[in-house]
Amino acid sequence: MEFFIKASQLILSLSILIVLHEFGHYLPARWFKTRVEKFYLFFDYKFSLFKKKIGETEWGIGWIPLGGYVKIAGMIDESMDTEQMKKDPQPWEFRTKPAWQRLIIMIGGVVVNLIVGILIYMMVLLVWGEDYLTNEDLPHGMMVDETFEQYGFRNGDKVLKVGEETPMDVTDVNVMLFLRDYRQITVEHEDGVIEEIGLPEDIDYKMFKDDAVQAFIPRFYTVINMMDTTMSAHEAGFEVGDSLVSINGTEYEFYDQFKKELKTHKEEEIQIGFYREGAYQELAVKTDTAGRLGFGPRGPAGLYDYRHKDYSFGESISGGFSLGMTTLSDYIAQLKFLFTSKGASSIGGFGAF
Repeated sequence: MEFFIKASQLILSLSILIVLHEFGHYLPARWFKTRVEKFYLFFDYKFSLFKKKIGETEWGIGWIPLGGYVKIAGMIDESMDTEQMKKDPQPWEFRTKPAWQRLIIMIGGVVVNLIVGILIYMMVLLVWGEDYLTNEDLPHGMMVDETFEQYGFRNGDKVLKVGEETPMDVTDVNVMLFLRDYRQITVEHEDGVIEEIGLPEDIDYKMFKDDAVQAFIPRFYTVINMMDTTMSAHEAGFEVGDSLVSINGTEYEFYDQFKKELKTHKEEEIQIGFYREGAYQELAVKTDTAGRLGFGPRGPAGLYDYRHKDYSFGESISGGFSLGMTTLSDYIAQLKFLFTSKGASSIGGFGAF
């Protein structure tokens, strides 16, 4: 029953978005006195579930839930009606309208999608507000991807500034580097030294290539979240939920420390100390050629108390608009990675190699 409820909610949500999108084409077409012959939710190949003609337009619901369409006279669209184009142009047809009107009709659906998206962001901020993390909430700083260690970053760093900005949420440093062309970061190391570090102009491509898109994440403990049943951790008797705290008697508080130490014990049998249901235990286990045991850590989720910001009605309007436009800009910025060898191979096709 739960599956059908969720499926119904998904279909209803998509249906609303589809109808709004198609109205983005329909309304400017009618404003410019262009005849709209059909307005359909879903596609009506061969037959429709419902249809009713009102004025010049047939309104209906098709049986193929893959979108929707408006059939505009004098325009080859989803209906692929080429017969109409063989007739003489009529003043109510799309093809006889000025270029600027045709452009508005064509992009109307996209404009509505953009407006709806911004309105959704506004409502989200108004109803639920926004959660964020500051340096004060991360007393142990960040875990830094190995790709960034060569530039002078260290595990435990706190991000103070990105460029000239102090991010409201310090974890935004990742998207600011990856998609927004920031190349200067001011950090405070664990020893209290503050340093401004410059990054190469192509750091975004390096992050993409090296799978380092989340280069800075809040530090977390070594708690097993998942296991590879073919590797040594499972065979030695470790279980999901075990909290690993030491290697050969030396304690390592955070996962980055634990992982780094493991790499110094490649193909060695080591003694791992851990807690299971509050009781301390030890197990002997052998690492593989890369110094791995075959488990995935739980990550930082739930470890930190996020701060919360509520938005007034006026603040939600400006904040939602800004968030919507920033998100759109980020999506557009991601397109450049499609033209890399990794990007091409990830989408397949003859461009992949």
